Amino acid sequence: MKLRQFILISIIFFLIISGALIIYAFSKTWGKNDIEIKIHINEQLVQESAFGESPTFAIWLEDPKTNKTKTVFVTRRAAEEDWEGKAEVPVALPAWFYVNKEKKYQQIPDATEGGDPEQIIITGATPKPGYFVKRISVEQDSDWILWIEVNLAGDFNEQYMEFNTELNIADEYMTGQPALIYRTNITASSGTKIVPEILGMTVVDSTLEKIIRPMEGISTASNIFDEISLNVVKTKPRIISW
Repeated sequence: MKLRQFILISIIFFLIISGALIIYAFSKTWGKNDIEIKIHINEQLVQESAFGESPTFAIWLEDPKTNKTKTVFVTRRAAEEDWEGKAEVPVALPAWFYVNKEKKYQQIPDATEGGDPEQIIITGATPKPGYFVKRISVEQDSDWILWIEVNLAGDFNEQYMEFNTELNIADEYMTGQPALIYRTNITASSGTKIVPEILGMTVVDSTLEKIIRPMEGISTASNIFDEISLNVVKTKPRIISW
């Protein structure tokens, strides 16, 4: 009899806990949608670059009303400033470095996570060539500016040479073509689909307005991401946020 009571109590306890977890999962995602960023990294261009390494890139959101930003993803080298012997490489991602390192803007607090907003930066190993997919959960129907900045080191061309013999100038950081930046406005309504376009190239300067410039002498760099799209989908309930 005691065993049967124990089993019954255990089952009831399990059902209560399970129900509470389900309610918790749905409450965390109620009224939210995911902005899904899907990128395809051009393997041929990576192999043809001087280092044969995948590009460095960053993705971030900006609130158009407050100009506050939130980093969605940034490759590890840029986030940790690990440049294999160099203290810094400012030309890698000039716009993202400016927004985050100069602290002109405060980071947007993550609605699904606690902690210091400025510590909420999603980093990861540099993705290999092929598809890369990242999602960020935001309030349903909210408006955002989405930025993507990318740089493929060592993708030299006729204008951005490893060594210019006429001017006797070497590319100090072995950057090759400058970083390129995408910018698009997006409303987080289910079913929204957008193909971002390149806004320009980025160079180191004192203000964000001067950092972003019209493309000049760019060739292969404009095809580092040979496929890129944004899709807004309903956020799936989950107990643990990754």
